[in-house]
Amino acid sequence: MDAGGLIAVERRSRDALRLITRAPGTPWLTHGGVVGQVWRDPRRQVALGKLLGATEIRPMDAALGRDAGLLLARSGTSDVIDAALVLLACDGDVIVTSDPDDIAHLAEVARLAVDIVVV
Repeated sequence: MDAGGLIAVERRSRDALRLITRAPGTPWLTHGGVVGQVWRDPRRQVALGKLLGATEIRPMDAALGRDAGLLLARSGTSDVIDAALVLLACDGDVIVTSDPDDIAHLAEVARLAVDIVVV
């Protein structure tokens, strides 16, 4: 899930909430860089905090950073957070995003067959 997906949950977007409630037990996955894009005030971000508590949050470590940089070079794009998120995906995964064009381009360059859900 990218920052747009997390923000949609926080804003109680019908589409995002429907997606989350329709897929109970779904192992949501993101990385720490995405969390840093959205996390500002735990007193106000209760829904987001609950979702993050049920989400596997991988570290944005040196290996993922290097791999993301290589993907950016191949794709001609510059968003390291999106590139790292795409690299966490496997064929058949769903990426929840508000930026489908960039995610789709990165996934194509990474040769990943993912489904993209726009929120």
